[in-house]
Amino acid sequence: QVQLGESGGGSVQAGGALRLSCAASGSIVNVYCMAWFRQAPGKEREGVAYITTGSTTNYANSVKGRFTISRDNAKNTLYLQMNNLKPEDTAMYYCAAKSGTVCFLLETGFKNWGQGTQVTVSS
Repeated sequence: QVQLGESGGGSVQAGGALRLSCAASGSIVNVYCMAWFRQAPGKEREGVAYITTGSTTNYANSVKGRFTISRDNAKNTLYLQMNNLKPEDTAMYYCAAKSGTVCFLLETGFKNWGQGTQVTVSS
């Protein structure tokens, strides 16, 4: 199984930007769906964005126009560029991988998860 490890989190002021990275221990070229999820204190984990092997992307409404997901199969790395960050984006961010032929912004079917990286946005 592919092991995932996130990096790039930190503390920024509202309006700032961060780029999260998720390095995989093996090839992701055939991993159909890779995604970012986040979990804020006291809240359930929610889907942020996903990208398929065909580069189809989907975003949660709350981040559309501000976040961009991408994958570099040659580097076995998933990215999340986050711009115009808001305090409500504060959360632990997780990357996840899923095989198969469908992709959702739901945890169902995602069997590979990273440990998470903390993003804190102050007002």
